[in-house]
Amino acid sequence: MKNFIHFGYLQAISCIFPVIIFGALALSKIVSIPYLPRYDFILIICIVGQIFMLISKLETWDEFKVICLFHVIGLALELFKTYMGSWSYPENAYSKIGGVPLYSGFMYASVASYICQAWRRFDLHIYHWPPSISATIIGALIYFNFFTHHYFFDIRWFLKALLLIVFFRTVVSFRVKEKVYKMPIVLSFLLIGFFIWIAENITTFLGAWQYPNQEQVWSIVHIGKISSWFLLVIISIIIVVQLKKAKNGSALVR
Repeated sequence: MKNFIHFGYLQAISCIFPVIIFGALALSKIVSIPYLPRYDFILIICIVGQIFMLISKLETWDEFKVICLFHVIGLALELFKTYMGSWSYPENAYSKIGGVPLYSGFMYASVASYICQAWRRFDLHIYHWPPSISATIIGALIYFNFFTHHYFFDIRWFLKALLLIVFFRTVVSFRVKEKVYKMPIVLSFLLIGFFIWIAENITTFLGAWQYPNQEQVWSIVHIGKISSWFLLVIISIIIVVQLKKAKNGSALVR
């Protein structure tokens, strides 16, 4: 029970940046500032939150560099998906580019922030990681399929089968106090994707963005979106792992 409580504590402090974003979304629903659109208000809070994370040393500068990369990856996906009508940001803002408010990049960055902090706090080690070329190719295929499936075949089920083959032997270990636990990494992908889906329901309820079926009245996000988040989490972890391998060699990834 003590380990379980400590596990929850470590998870909570690893989620500080996502909590800041949730707080910004909730606060902007009940507080309005004259001449400052809601999306811009959220962006300001996110920027202040990011500065706080660095000044307080809750995030390291190396982690910040990874988070910036996710801003770029996330915004590119957002610009395309909103253009294709997959979802929308209906409110006006000064900080919108191509229909996408800049604060949206922080939502992707918050996933990277969680992964980086959880890695450090849980002392993660990964065993039997596939060859870098295999991991990089499958990560790239997953990312580009988010774009190409609008024009060609959606190969996500093929990619999921490929994932099971490529990561079949891969295991992640994490430490809670003095106890070390292990789980298949594919299971960790799925669990993180599921909890992001829960978070997505909360954020759409708070008006972060809208799917077409939520324009008139809010409804639960389709359960199939867990699959999308599952794949996006894989891209995120592959990027983090490859960067850590480049910096630390085989110390954390074997």
